[in-house]
Amino acid sequence: MKKDVSILWLIAAVLASIAGWALFIVLFVPDFNIYWLILSPIIIAFYQAPAVFLFGAWRERKRRAAETGDDDSAD
Repeated sequence: MKKDVSILWLIAAVLASIAGWALFIVLFVPDFNIYWLILSPIIIAFYQAPAVFLFGAWRERKRRAAETGDDDSAD
């Protein structure tokens, strides 16, 4: 896989993670109470799911590129 494309997958994962945290803060922190405290790990995990998916896709593509001997696989 080309190095530029690999970097884009990683950047997209980081941006999705930041967006997940920002969305959690914007939606739930202003009205934070004990119920949100109890549910916050589930809510944060839900908002981080796209970042985990993108990071997993990046790792899989990087592993596959290393197996096929692509010279740009080493970042």
